[in-house]
Amino acid sequence: MSESAVQERLDRVTDPELDESIVELQYIDQIHIDDHAVTVQFRLPTAWCSPAFAWMMATGIRDEVGSLPAVETIQIRLIDHMHEAEINRGVNECLAFEDVFEDAEDDITQVREELDQKARLARQYRAVNALRDAGLQPDQIVRLQRNDVTFQADGPPATSDDREHAVVTVQDGGLHLSVPAAPLREYLEKAASTGVVASAEDVLFATPENDPIDVENFDQVHARSRLAHTNMDGQGGICANLNESRYEDVIYPRL
Repeated sequence: MSESAVQERLDRVTDPELDESIVELQYIDQIHIDDHAVTVQFRLPTAWCSPAFAWMMATGIRDEVGSLPAVETIQIRLIDHMHEAEINRGVNECLAFEDVFEDAEDDITQVREELDQKARLARQYRAVNALRDAGLQPDQIVRLQRNDVTFQADGPPATSDDREHAVVTVQDGGLHLSVPAAPLREYLEKAASTGVVASAEDVLFATPENDPIDVENFDQVHARSRLAHTNMDGQGGICANLNESRYEDVIYPRL
C-alpha cells in the first residue's frame, strides 16, 4: 500500500467549516504505514477548534482511509487540541459523538447538515458566476437541469495551458456554451451529497431551503449564496494565518 493512495483518500476529507481539503489546508502532520496498519496524525489551527468539527474530520479520515482494501487497521491521532484525548478515544473505538461529549448542546448530524448546506451555497455562488461570465441570464440559469451539463472525459489536458471545460445546453438544446468545469464539478459534488441534485431531471440550483429558484428571486438567492462564500473565504484566511503562525517552526518526530 502506497502513501499516495492514503493521501488521495485524505484529500477527500474537508474541514466542514471551510469546505476545503485537510490536505490543502496542511492539517495532516504524519502518515505511518506498517504493512496493513495505518496511523494518521493531524492537527488543527488552534487548540480550541470546535470538538464537533474536529470529530467530523477525524471520523472522515478514519472512514476514507479505512475503506482502502489493503487497510486492516486504522489509527487516528489528533494532537495539540484541548479535547484530543476524548476525540482520539471515541473515534478509534467507533463511539458516537454524543456518547463521548454527553454535555454537547448540538446534535452533530444537524451541525453537519447545516455546514453542508452552507458549503453547497458557497459552491453554488461560484458555479452561477461561471455561468454568468459565459453569458447566461438568470432566467436561463434557474431552468437548468443536471442533464444540461456534460463534462469532458477525465484525463490530462492537451497542453499545460488548457483547462477542462463543461458543455452547458440551454434553450431546449439550441445553444451550447463552454464553461470552466471546476466550479460546476465542485458544486454538483456537494449538491448530490446533500440531495439537492439526485437525478438527471433535477433542477441544477436551489434556494437555501432547497426549493427551485423563481427568476424574480434570483438576485436575492445569489446574494445569500455570496454571503456563504464570503463567510467561508474569510474564515479560511483566518485559519490559514493561525495555522501558519502556530506551526511555522514546529517539527514533529516521525511516527
